[in-house]
Amino acid sequence: MKFDDNAKLDTSQIDDQRGRGGGGGLGGLGGGGGRMGIPMGKAGGGIGGIILVVVLFLLKSALGGSSGSGGAFNLPRLDSSQSQAQTDPNAATDAAPTGGDTATCRTGADANARQDCRIVAVVNDVNAFWASELPRRGVEYRTAKTQLFSSDTQTGCGPATADVGPFYCPNDSKAYLDLGFFQEFETKFGGQDTAFTEAYVIAHEYGHHIQNLLGISEKVQKSGSEQGATSGSVRLELQADCFAGVWAANATKGPNPLIVELTQQDIAEGLDAAAKVGDDYIQKKFQGTVNPETWTHGSSAQRQKWFNTGYSSGEMTDCDTFTGNI
Repeated sequence: MKFDDNAKLDTSQIDDQRGRGGGGGLGGLGGGGGRMGIPMGKAGGGIGGIILVVVLFLLKSALGGSSGSGGAFNLPRLDSSQSQAQTDPNAATDAAPTGGDTATCRTGADANARQDCRIVAVVNDVNAFWASELPRRGVEYRTAKTQLFSSDTQTGCGPATADVGPFYCPNDSKAYLDLGFFQEFETKFGGQDTAFTEAYVIAHEYGHHIQNLLGISEKVQKSGSEQGATSGSVRLELQADCFAGVWAANATKGPNPLIVELTQQDIAEGLDAAAKVGDDYIQKKFQGTVNPETWTHGSSAQRQKWFNTGYSSGEMTDCDTFTGNI
């Protein structure tokens, strides 16, 4: 994945709060089995020392529950003592330091050199694509910002910590991301910390923004179908994966594309990331058993299928996950 070195980046689409403290921390999160004051239900407690602090189908409650939030990535977290002990000393170091300032990200050359500038470039490109695509469908597009934060932050859906993973809040139309997620995704969950893994995650969250603009998220919320292999929640997440694929299919097109190279290796990395956040993969890895009745995001195969559906056609009309089998 490569950006045009001379392209200008729009940092106004990023709210960089890293190192500034979000305030209103969630208390009790991490060690000691803190659960943000919410019942764990079927998610259960510790699994061989791994504490399932946040599970996706509880995210709405965790973030205030007023209008819910979309698409946090389904990764259980270790408690704080384990997390420190298992930090990978050889982890990638291309991320800007905590408290970094994306205002210094000027061009595509910066995006090719720095992780946080790469995030700026992907956000710019995803916003630009949907700003062009949705009006063709008769829908006005509203630019969504991404907030970068470290540790914890305040959102339109309530207080949140890095433990929830990347997510989108419909109340303020923002995607939220702690860049430390990608290192943990690689070192603890077997994923790949690559440029396109980051792009897939961001594009997925912006898929939830599209669903919010189209009123799809609200309809699913009202249906009350929040978990299970064929639930509205699963169908919503698979559609966001498909929308991510649609963006990827169009990323290098147009007269002056910001992204000038997207290889089959990049797409393979996106598909691998989709597999690593499948409900069955997560449950098998951390619980030892798979229970489709508690799924909220879909299986690895489903997530790969729908990302690939969007990527193969490049048309959002092929992303109907609400009709028929998924």
